Amino acid sequence: MPAPQQKKPVMRSYLAATRDFASGKTTPRQFLEDSLALLEQWEPRIGAFVCTDLAAAGEAADRSAARWRDGKPRSPIDGMPVGIKDIIETVDMPTEMGSPLFAGWRSQKDAASVRALRDVGAVIVGKTVTTEFAASEPRGTRNPWNTAHTPGGSSSGSAAAVATGIVSAALGTQVISSTVRPASYCGCVGFKPTVNALNRQGSHDFQSQSCTGILGASLDDVWQTADAIVSRVGGDPGTPGLQGPHATPPPVKPQTLAMLETAGWDAASAGAKERLGDCVARLKSAGVDIHTRHNDKAVAALENELVDAAELSHRCNGFEAQWFFRTMRDRDAGKLGRITMERTLKYDSLTLADYRADLKERARIRAVHAALAAHCDACITLAAPGIAPEGLNSTGNPEFGVPSSLLGVPALSLPLFEVDAMPLGLQVIGYFDRDADAFALAAWLMQGC
Repeated sequence: MPAPQQKKPVMRSYLAATRDFASGKTTPRQFLEDSLALLEQWEPRIGAFVCTDLAAAGEAADRSAARWRDGKPRSPIDGMPVGIKDIIETVDMPTEMGSPLFAGWRSQKDAASVRALRDVGAVIVGKTVTTEFAASEPRGTRNPWNTAHTPGGSSSGSAAAVATGIVSAALGTQVISSTVRPASYCGCVGFKPTVNALNRQGSHDFQSQSCTGILGASLDDVWQTADAIVSRVGGDPGTPGLQGPHATPPPVKPQTLAMLETAGWDAASAGAKERLGDCVARLKSAGVDIHTRHNDKAVAALENELVDAAELSHRCNGFEAQWFFRTMRDRDAGKLGRITMERTLKYDSLTLADYRADLKERARIRAVHAALAAHCDACITLAAPGIAPEGLNSTGNPEFGVPSSLLGVPALSLPLFEVDAMPLGLQVIGYFDRDADAFALAAWLMQGC
């Protein structure tokens, strides 16, 4: 009997299901079959995938089921259905980067993160839709909560696929707001790690602020996926990679949090501000000390430094991508989206001297944020200025995702709020290389906020 049509997306945690695998009550193959039923229901409505390989997924799930039956799973996520953002290379499927310039293109190899996922037994369902070159030009994916609305971007398909339960986790990337924002809009957990924490070899989102991110159904699904990657392939070369325990960090109550408004505050909706205000009130009632720009000079100093964070980030990214987009324009400028073309031309005249000055400024701002660690456990703010906006011609306002990208620090979008029957995320911003601390704090917030 076919599964009933879902009217509202429901995420499915793989980690929560694994307790029944050893007993044989259910199997990774059955979990995948449920995923494929959801794919059949949702994909015509949301367009989350560029391509799939369901036969290979089924074979991988069968191998995983045998390992669980024998008591020898390769990892906690052995058998987990996952999606791979189509900016990240896969040996068995094309990597088209949201661009007709790369239609059908194959690199003939797996990215490091993909290889790691295969090694731990994850089941790759397919490649998820990305905006053009993981920038701002949408590629048609719809928000499963309301298909007239954007899912956000650039990790559009990854967020939509997780939100509907088709996969329990999916790889994304973020250089501006590309993991945090779609997670907020689609109501899943989004994790942008410390810059360089997860190996990016084979990912074509290559700027210095870019990270391989993970969108998932729960903190457990996200952390275990991240740990599986770093345990096999490390972080970016020359860096220690994601640091923390193999097990998902348990909840830890914060003593002090900084509540940031950021440059996106003026654009935030009344409903979004109200939900955040209610959360802050609950935190205060629970004994958490809340610092803001109005009662803490260090928080005010950071807020002032972040006013132009978006433009500084775009300038850094623009210089770093000059050679690539010049090559793309030379190949066929007519195949580049309007938003992509406008942005590449805007930053095409940046010089090396400009870039060096911007890097120096970025480093100075990062030091201002790092100093806040002396008396604040983390920062919290909105993950987006409101719910996903209507229309598919934009991926929404990225302002709230910019600070963590500029600072190079971990950020999590937690699906804790709802406005007008649409999801909205609470964002946790941690400190450099302290991703596990951010997870522990986020786990406590998920229980009490």
